[in-house]
Amino acid sequence: MALQLKRRLHIIKERFKGKKMAPAFNALHTFLYTPNETTHGGTHVKAADDLKRTMNTVILALVPCLLFGMFNAGYQHYSAINGFPENFSLFEHFLTWDNFWVGVTEVLPLVIVSYGVGLLIEFIFAVIKGHEVEEGYLVTGMLVPLIIPIDTPLWMLAVAVVFGVVIGKEVFGGTGMNILNPALTIRAFLFFAYPTWMSGDKVWVHGAKDGITQAGSTDAISGETVLGYLAQGNNAEAFAKYDLSEMFFGFIPGSVGETSTLLILLGGLFLIFTKIASWRIMVSAVIGSLVMGLIFNGVVEAGWIQEYSKFYGLMSFDFWQHLIVGGLAFGIVYMATDPVTGSQTNKGKWIYGFLIGFLSVMIRVFNPGYPEGVFLAILLMNVFAPTIDHYVVRGNVRRRLKRMQNATIYPKLSEGKEELKAEAV
Repeated sequence: MALQLKRRLHIIKERFKGKKMAPAFNALHTFLYTPNETTHGGTHVKAADDLKRTMNTVILALVPCLLFGMFNAGYQHYSAINGFPENFSLFEHFLTWDNFWVGVTEVLPLVIVSYGVGLLIEFIFAVIKGHEVEEGYLVTGMLVPLIIPIDTPLWMLAVAVVFGVVIGKEVFGGTGMNILNPALTIRAFLFFAYPTWMSGDKVWVHGAKDGITQAGSTDAISGETVLGYLAQGNNAEAFAKYDLSEMFFGFIPGSVGETSTLLILLGGLFLIFTKIASWRIMVSAVIGSLVMGLIFNGVVEAGWIQEYSKFYGLMSFDFWQHLIVGGLAFGIVYMATDPVTGSQTNKGKWIYGFLIGFLSVMIRVFNPGYPEGVFLAILLMNVFAPTIDHYVVRGNVRRRLKRMQNATIYPKLSEGKEELKAEAV
């Protein structure tokens, strides 16, 4: 049966050759089966990996975050209504059908709209330009639902996806040519176009913005995050609603897929093992965030800022805890390591990652109205990544020229250099 279907699709594919809609059908065909076209010359590098397999590997690393986000959506919703359980049980309070059903009904539509609208735009541009549909949006389509609040209206998400794909990628030439991360471009559009849906304490828990309760009344429920509490200038030591284990494992409010630091860490290790993501960017970004956090902690300990300051809460927050709240860990692992928009040189990756972590915590502290700054830091460094690589390459070239000119095995070159200096004088 499967073989007959494959043969039938191949026959239809042959009929589409040379026609306007050929890219659209080819995209559906290659989604189901490996392309028939193979290289035969000796100059080609034959490998099992391609863009589609690479994208699918990243999606595989994101699936645990998606599933956890579905359960956490229901857990935060019912806990905000009924109160958080005193003796938390993973199977009695978290891994329940009621929690998962809230996640399915609220998160799955976000995934469907993200993929449906994004791939439709990709198909339209492929047909207009006459080239094959690129698989670059496969990862973007999964990332977008994981970095937005759970109650984001579907029409709002659709508008943002159109903007992000067209302006963030297609105008630059498509996959591999964009200078900004498309998923973060979509997130930035949502934040600046619809700020009341992207920030505050009523957007991170399902039903909080509309005041939904089990009884259907309009008694508002709160979805305040750790960062939201600290951004109001509250003392970090006084925040006792969530303990460190809850923040690390992810049983806290936040965007759909960015709360569980444990799963993000495992996903990062998987991407490093498969050699898809750069460990240099991840490590340097962690170092950058820790350094900035240490600087702020030092300012507080030195008494240079008073407790009544609106910056005191986040400045007094333990430097290493910045990594287990908000979207910093998710951004470092899945966004900063984008091979298209990040630095390409090894030294450039260290600089690029360090500045992302450094700026993320800086923006988080100095922007109390929006304490989550990782997406702004990554977008900013996307712009400067080519400049970083440019100066790294120039520095390498200069050092090599200097070594060559000073080498004793090139006496004639050294003599010629002296003659040129004499002529210039």
